Amino acid sequence: MAMIVVLLAFSACKNDKQVAENKSSETKAGEKAEANNEEEMPTIATLSEEQIKIVGIQLGTIEQKELTATIKANGNLKVPNNNKGNATSLYGGVIKMLNVQIGDYVKKGQVIATIANPQFIQLQEEYLSTASKISFAEQELARQKELNEGNAGAKKNLQSATAELNSLRTRRASLQQQIQLMGINPGSVSNNNLKSALVVTSPLNGTVSNVFAKIGSYVDVSSPVIEIVDNSSLHLDLQVFEKDLPKIKVGQIIHFTLTNNPTTVYDATVFSIGSSFENESKTIAVHCRVNGNKNGLIDGMNITGIVSLNNITTSAVPNDAIVNADGKYYVFIQTDKKVEEHKEEENKGGEENERKEDKANMNFEKVEVLKGVSDMGYTAITFVNQIPANAKIVVRGAFFVNAKLSNTGEDED
Repeated sequence: MAMIVVLLAFSACKNDKQVAENKSSETKAGEKAEANNEEEMPTIATLSEEQIKIVGIQLGTIEQKELTATIKANGNLKVPNNNKGNATSLYGGVIKMLNVQIGDYVKKGQVIATIANPQFIQLQEEYLSTASKISFAEQELARQKELNEGNAGAKKNLQSATAELNSLRTRRASLQQQIQLMGINPGSVSNNNLKSALVVTSPLNGTVSNVFAKIGSYVDVSSPVIEIVDNSSLHLDLQVFEKDLPKIKVGQIIHFTLTNNPTTVYDATVFSIGSSFENESKTIAVHCRVNGNKNGLIDGMNITGIVSLNNITTSAVPNDAIVNADGKYYVFIQTDKKVEEHKEEENKGGEENERKEDKANMNFEKVEVLKGVSDMGYTAITFVNQIPANAKIVVRGAFFVNAKLSNTGEDED
């Protein structure tokens, strides 16, 4: 009986030991499998040139943006009146030739149009006739002086000849000025060179914003031919509410976007602050000088501006550069790292083909970041781990790169 008890106890101990060993093996196997799964989670996505082109992936750099302590305000773009102009003719006439159209850039003094009027010829004719009369009047005055010196002529005739000559000279000076205003050099006027058409020139450098005349239409000094705007002198009128006005200072930087194109950000600098309310809006106009590139900016465009209240800058990227995965935020940087090879048994021909494909491919590494404040289409970020200096990041199409990476991970799993 005692022998049986001992055998049963030994058997129980042996079974417990085996159960413990089995549990330990299962735990180790689970930990190993979990570790393998963690190691196999891909962080590098490879895209071909064709994929990059089709998706429209764009690369950029980390920028320094003023995204904190700001206020938002609306406004519009304006060109000062001294940088706008109308090309007009001082004399009435019919448009014979029109050399420009809306959108053309013109320089000061450039010929815009030509106009014709028979009166132009009459003025030149009178100018030449007056010059001939002056020559005759000068001879008559000289003759009256000789007669008067010899007591053979009347003093009244001498005075009349002098007055006539002075009158003709005054008329010639007047006609000379009129001809110059017509754009004709008085010295070039002759019987063989009478001009029937005048030119209308641009009063300033700028872009043609409107054309009022057409060929065959009659224009005069009250009828402008075209309107010209010098957009290089654009400034921004920002409408700021009374409560925010004390925060605005001359010299502050304004970031603004067009209402119909919020993707492009422009900069301006405050140079003047208004001293009265604008209409009934209870806002004050803050005048800002537009800096840098002005392409695409036109007088009258509506804008949305962000006023930076301090000079603190932070590293930021466009909102589209950040992706959300598993409750964390990531960006993709261009890298020379390769996707880890799990298949080692490949022939040399396969390796050569893969090398050729690698040259046409581009690799992107998934890097974790911490998000900060977002504004004007940008988000402040802080990298969890250090990245290479001057790293190129995906600023557009990051969502598709992440999708490619997820698909790669699923295939490998």
